Amino acid sequence: METALNNAQLEILKLFASEQSEEDLREIKSLLVTYLADKVTREADKAFDTKGYTTEVFEKWKVEHFRKTA
Repeated sequence: METALNNAQLEILKLFASEQSEEDLREIKSLLVTYLADKVTREADKAFDTKGYTTEVFEKWKVEHFRKTA
């Protein structure tokens, strides 16, 4: 089964064409995780603004159970 790589994967492979130390790999992983976490936060903030949610709604969600019964 052949899987095509996306543009981000290709760019990352280019970055790692040379040998990287374990410390560098940990730092790069941390940077990627931070970037993705920030992106998720921005999207969540945008959704909250668009929907007009308040802090009270968020606090209520933290204690609610959203599982549906069968």
